[in-house]
Amino acid sequence: MIIAIDGLAASGKGTLAKLLARHYDFAHLDTGLLYRAVGVAVLQAGGDPTNPQSATAAAQALNPQSVLSLGDTPALRSHAAGDAASKVAAIPAVREILLDFQRNFCANPPSGKSGAVLDGRDIGTVIAPQAEVKLFVTAAPEIRAERRAKELRARGENVTDAAVLVEMQARDARDQERGVAPTRPADDAYLLDTSRQSIDEALAAALAFIATKQQKH
Repeated sequence: MIIAIDGLAASGKGTLAKLLARHYDFAHLDTGLLYRAVGVAVLQAGGDPTNPQSATAAAQALNPQSVLSLGDTPALRSHAAGDAASKVAAIPAVREILLDFQRNFCANPPSGKSGAVLDGRDIGTVIAPQAEVKLFVTAAPEIRAERRAKELRARGENVTDAAVLVEMQARDARDQERGVAPTRPADDAYLLDTSRQSIDEALAAALAFIATKQQKH
């Protein structure tokens, strides 16, 4: 089984994906880490993440497997990394380079797992349109900004809710309006609004939806 989870920044999709992977003992891929790694590589080289040549070169040099082993490395989880990721993700050549790795993860989940959970922004629409389960996780912008600001402050970054909201809205616009693989729900995705839900409530709702899909197979 493939579970595709899409959504905007700080919607809760990453936490939900990890919990679902643990529940079903499936492999988990946070595809955002790949784009964050490309963005950070461009920044560290003194380049501009919106420059196609710089971003494409960084993507070509990327070893996706080694990126996944980094997990919650602070450099990849910073606010700057998220912003850079959104910029390189709008470049078609970068997405093309990372496409095969993500699709192969779906077709051949590592460690002999019987399924995979992928979270990102175009999983259900581009990477795995054949996924049996598709979720699109959302929440009000102000709530997402509050969550992300709290997370960043816990990591030692000096940010305000208001500043994070402004940058998040700009990122939302880039992700939703880009010409290649814009962030949007798949036609058959289950819309999960976590604005007023705890993570336990969101998980329960997702499990209930997945159960209905399993009954049909």
